[in-house]
Amino acid sequence: MRAIVPLLAVLSLALSSSPLGAQSGYKVYISVDLEGVVGVVTGDHLGPAGFEYERAREWVTNEVLAAIEGARAAGATEFVISDSHGNGENLLLDRLPDDVTLIRAWPRPLMMMEGIDETFDAVVFIGYHSGTNNPRGVRAHTMSSGQLAGVYLNGVAVPEAAINAAIAGHFGVPVIMISGDDAIAEEARTLLGDIETAVVKWAISYHSARTLTPAAAYELIREKARTAVERIDDFQPYIIERPITFDVTFKNYRPSEVLAFLPIVERTDSHSIRFVGRDMIDVSRFFEFLLSYDASLAP
Repeated sequence: MRAIVPLLAVLSLALSSSPLGAQSGYKVYISVDLEGVVGVVTGDHLGPAGFEYERAREWVTNEVLAAIEGARAAGATEFVISDSHGNGENLLLDRLPDDVTLIRAWPRPLMMMEGIDETFDAVVFIGYHSGTNNPRGVRAHTMSSGQLAGVYLNGVAVPEAAINAAIAGHFGVPVIMISGDDAIAEEARTLLGDIETAVVKWAISYHSARTLTPAAAYELIREKARTAVERIDDFQPYIIERPITFDVTFKNYRPSEVLAFLPIVERTDSHSIRFVGRDMIDVSRFFEFLLSYDASLAP
């Protein structure tokens, strides 16, 4: 029997140093918006009617590719990408690597984080922008620039980055990096801590910025994604205390009036409503309903 013990030890050592015995790589979720992408400043870049929209689709696709390349260099091996701007059909699918999967279009119960679960190791935000309560930032808004004037979790004004980080935090997954303008970089670090930030432009006003060139932005994102994955053990999930009070202020009067017909909704002032969810899944599903429902919906 004594001869067997060293043999088992040798086999164990061999397996641990071989691909078969090696720890599997990191699984990364990438949520992608468009307003924070290099060069993007106005509606000309943000929808199919814009004369530079097709260029913006190339820029955002290349930013995602850069993030994947950087994360791979630090050990990430699996990626799920969420195309989360506008119609959810912005990324050029045939430009993406064959070993990633892509979530497209709407509605989605987890909104910009659809597909996230506890199997992921980290989250990366690409092309993000500051929130509707922030007086700075290119195209600053939270989920709807046309409808919403304030969004709050447990009384704290939040951008999309915080909402999405809280959804990831529900599953115990930390945000490790964000790209966008300088306003969202500052806002995200204030809310989420010492995450890696790739600032690809500096806000001048709602519709103007000083911007890097695309090539410089891709290199920066690649570098920051690699550093973020290398630091993966430094980050903690963004956890919101439960139950969660979710407040929304509309720019118009009628939505708050009609939503308050629901017994789960409280109207807190002329333009604002409150929903209390058991967790971020409840909040996300309610928020998607609020943004998506229309009595005229048809297949």
